[in-house]
Amino acid sequence: MPRIDAPPTEPPSAVTDEADRLAKAVSDLRRITRRTIRHDWPYSPLSPSQVELLRAVIDRPGIGVREAAEYLRLAPNTVSTLVGSLADAGLLTRTRDERDGRAARLEVTAAASRRRAAWRDRRAHVIGTALRDLEPVDREAIARAIPALERLTWQLGHEA
Repeated sequence: MPRIDAPPTEPPSAVTDEADRLAKAVSDLRRITRRTIRHDWPYSPLSPSQVELLRAVIDRPGIGVREAAEYLRLAPNTVSTLVGSLADAGLLTRTRDERDGRAARLEVTAAASRRRAAWRDRRAHVIGTALRDLEPVDREAIARAIPALERLTWQLGHEA
């Protein structure tokens, strides 16, 4: 299987066009959804990197900074900076690792959990409202595509 970062060896094809359209559609969906939710969002916005770090800690409570950096494919000093900003915002806590006093273990706070739930609820409302306004055939096509999109996401995450 060719590496993702390898230069193209073939001229653009229908698959390339589909890949481009898919990437644009997903990007546009995320951007428009974020913009709609943030319109009257009571919290200060988080950067995409901060959100990714929070998700990593939610999925892996007690993860260390180094492990989070490896998981997110970011430099450890970048993750340390993100941890500091999220801790200052009251969204993450750092506790000393009992086995290695130099290392910190990360946990999300109750405030972060509430904020995440509120975002998830708003996102479901915004997208759900838009889905209800679509024709049934489009809703069904989107529902059928979800498992394939999940597999594509998994594939991309494991190839890099």
